[in-house]
Amino acid sequence: MPSEERTARLSVLIDPQKKACFEALCKQDDVTPSQVVRQLIREFIESRLGPDWKNQVLGTPKQS
Repeated sequence: MPSEERTARLSVLIDPQKKACFEALCKQDDVTPSQVVRQLIREFIESRLGPDWKNQVLGTPKQS
């Protein structure tokens, strides 16, 4: 199984009002909160490591 398909749990504590707002906004966009958090994490990693981060983090070859 490719590394990016494996999952690990990440627990985050936020106040209930922000959680409710976040879930409502996700629902409006027809995405799950998990999808949004995974995208934010990918964007954060890329901002720190650059566009070739997948090779460094996941050990996958660069695609052209």
